[in-house]
Amino acid sequence: MSDMDPRDELVTHLPALRAFALSLTRNRATADDMMQDTVLKAWTNMDKFTPGTNMRAWLFTILRNNFYTSRRKLNREVADVDNVFSDTLSVKPEHDGRLQMSDFKKALNQLPDEQREALILVGASGFAYEEAAEMCGVATGTIKSRVNRARAKLTELLQLEDDDVLELTDSATTAVVGSPGLPA
Repeated sequence: MSDMDPRDELVTHLPALRAFALSLTRNRATADDMMQDTVLKAWTNMDKFTPGTNMRAWLFTILRNNFYTSRRKLNREVADVDNVFSDTLSVKPEHDGRLQMSDFKKALNQLPDEQREALILVGASGFAYEEAAEMCGVATGTIKSRVNRARAKLTELLQLEDDDVLELTDSATTAVVGSPGLPA
């Protein structure tokens, strides 16, 4: 068979290839799918086959590799009978974050300078209250009060309720808003 065109030789091995696929999968439909994938890969990669070598072994290797690749994929998949899991999946539109960010910037700019400064130092920049107080030249209690009043005013301006979630685009901005129960 080594004098045959490799594409013609490939056809002669189809019955054995199907039997091998069936022995691996134990399912006719899956075996047929695997065999079809194998023939497609072999056909498109025929330039990688060395004429005169064992075509049957090459085809069986491709089929075997396809089989184990599909098995690894199955191990990562979750059975979703009746779309129970997939029906719960959703993606928020990207524009929501941008719109909320725009509203947030407007509200932040409406704060008095001292409150905005304290909120940005403590919330966005991550400084401790004591460090922010030292930078601003005021008492720690003053910074805590300014941050608390700034957060309360932002909550009011953004019309947020206690259980509302403000989904912004970055963690620094989320830290600015913070929650009323943040540690002092």
